Amino acid sequence: MNVDMIEIDGSYGEGGGQMLRTALALSTITKKPFRMKHIRQGREKPGLKRQHVFCVSTLTSMWNGKAVNVREGSQEIEFYPGKLKRKTHEIDMGTAGSITLLLQSLIWPAIHERTKLTFTITGGTDVAWSMPYDYFEQVFLPMLRPYAKINSQLLRRGFYPKGGGKVKISITGLNYDRPFRRIEQGHLMHMKGISVATKDLEDAQVAQRQAMSAKFGTLDILTQYVESDSTGSVITLLAMYSRNPEDISYQEPIILGADALGERGVRAEVIGERARDKLKEQMGSGAPVDEHLADNLIPLLGMYGGEIKVAKITPHTLTNIYVCEQFLSVRFDVDEASRIIRCTKR
Repeated sequence: MNVDMIEIDGSYGEGGGQMLRTALALSTITKKPFRMKHIRQGREKPGLKRQHVFCVSTLTSMWNGKAVNVREGSQEIEFYPGKLKRKTHEIDMGTAGSITLLLQSLIWPAIHERTKLTFTITGGTDVAWSMPYDYFEQVFLPMLRPYAKINSQLLRRGFYPKGGGKVKISITGLNYDRPFRRIEQGHLMHMKGISVATKDLEDAQVAQRQAMSAKFGTLDILTQYVESDSTGSVITLLAMYSRNPEDISYQEPIILGADALGERGVRAEVIGERARDKLKEQMGSGAPVDEHLADNLIPLLGMYGGEIKVAKITPHTLTNIYVCEQFLSVRFDVDEASRIIRCTKR
C-alpha cells in the first residue's frame, strides 16, 4: 500500500479515544490511511480499550478496510480505509461499551455514502464519559437533519456494567452541502426533560426524585421506568431556542442539553440538581451550542464548513479540530474571547 500515511500524535491535547474515533471516520471518508501513536498515553490504562477495538473492527468490516496492531492495550495502530462493502451491520459490544461513542465513528462516513446504511448495536445506552441516548437522539441528531435522513430507535436501555441496551439506527446521506451555522442563541421557546430509572428503583421513586430536584422555570420533565440488565438511572434536560420568536425551526434547530447519570451512593436529588445546574450554565452562556455538543460538531464543520458559538471551548473540541485538520483541506479559527469557531476551506 504505497500511499502517503497521515501521522497522528495520539497524546496531542486531550489525548483521548475521541481522536481515534474521528480519525477513523475521516479516514474512511477521505480514503487516506493513518498511523496513530501514543494512543491514550496520559490515561491510567493507556492504549486501546475494548470499545475502541469495536470501532476499528466495525469500520474495517463495513468499508472493507485493513487495520494493523488492533488489540486491547495497543498504543499504536495503522488504518487503511476501503470501499463500502455492506449496508447493514449488527454489533454486539458484549459489555456496557458506549453505543453513542461507537456511532461517533459511524455517522460521518455513513452520511458521506449517500445511501441507506443500518446499524443494530448492543451495548451501553447510558454510561459514563459519553452522550446518554436521550441527549444523542434529542440534541445531537437534530443538528444533522439537513445533511441526512436518520431514524434512530431505542429498543432497550443498557447501563453499566452489563449493558444489554440495543439501538437500531438507519442513516441516509442527503445531497446537501451548505455550511453549518449557529451563532445566536435566539429566543427561549420550550424546556423539557426525561428522567429514567430501572424498574428495581421504582419503589424508591428515583425517576421522580431526579425530576423534582431538576425542575426550574417552565421545565417539564417526563419520568419513565424501564427494564434493563443492570440497575441505573439518567436524566437529560433540553432548552429549545429559535431565531424567530413565533416558531421553532425544524431544519435549523437550536437546542442546549445537559444530563447526569445516576451513581451508586449518590442521592437521586443530587443527580437531578447536577443536570439542572449544567443546563442553567449552558443557557447563561448566551451560546446556541453547548460545550458537549461543540466537540461532536467539529467533524460536521470540517466536512461542510461553517461557524458556531459555543458555551465553552474545551480540550476535547480543540483536539478534534487538530484531527480534522490532518485529513481535510480546511482551516479552523478559534476565537477564545467570543467563543466562536469557524471552519473554511484552505
